Amino acid sequence: MIPLNPQARLMVPDGMDGPAALRRTTHLGIGAHQDDLEFMAFHGILACYDSADRWFGGVTVTDGRSSSRAGPFKDWTDAQIAAERIREQEAAAVIGQYAFMAQLGFDSAAVRAAGQSAVRDDLRHLLEMARPETVYLHNLADKHDTHVGCALRSLEAIRQLPKAERPQRVYGCEVWRDLDWLVDNEKSTLPVSARPELARALNEVFATQIAGGKRYDLAVLGRRAANATFGHAHASDQETAVQWAMDLTPLALDDDLDPLAYATGFIDRLKADVAARLRRFL
Repeated sequence: MIPLNPQARLMVPDGMDGPAALRRTTHLGIGAHQDDLEFMAFHGILACYDSADRWFGGVTVTDGRSSSRAGPFKDWTDAQIAAERIREQEAAAVIGQYAFMAQLGFDSAAVRAAGQSAVRDDLRHLLEMARPETVYLHNLADKHDTHVGCALRSLEAIRQLPKAERPQRVYGCEVWRDLDWLVDNEKSTLPVSARPELARALNEVFATQIAGGKRYDLAVLGRRAANATFGHAHASDQETAVQWAMDLTPLALDDDLDPLAYATGFIDRLKADVAARLRRFL
């Protein structure tokens, strides 16, 4: 039994027992909304795909009820759109061969609320059982409020684990703000050139969003291609697709490190880098 809130839904694509499915997880993605995992954590999905000893587990925190809707979905109720977004996310879990897919069903306000113990506790229970080596979160400079709240609740949950049981690596990934602006030596480079057909298939699952006039399926692939080309000005491309990430591992390991100071430190170092370059040529 996995102690989650009553709205939570756990799905295991290959039918394994839930606790066993969690325990095999090596890479875990925690996203705010249905489709966030496929857009931001493809590196982890790719690392585990068709592997016998590496497994990607997915967690979506919100219920999907506040999703935008247009086209064939424009007249759908909150309940209808939420049910369809849950179905889409589970379809992606099948395509991506996930170890498990947990959808926690919280509303966005609960995720954004500082100190929201219910969200944090569900995430802690999943982390305690899965004990992943690598975790993918939203980055702390994301401009979507619910994404930032989701990242902070996830870090709070990680910090409640004994230090010996915490992930070895925690990445803050790109969705509603790319990370090209990070100083080059602070970018975590996540190559995702392999299996472009898998990337496309995962992105295209989310018809509720694409039909609403947001071509995420194209934009995500375009961002990855742009990262690969514009990452290095004086070197030939080594990859055709790259995701950048903010290294959040220090925040996961050091309970005294302040997330606000940590995040704004990246911005301060970008400012210093820009200023130093300008001064050289003035």
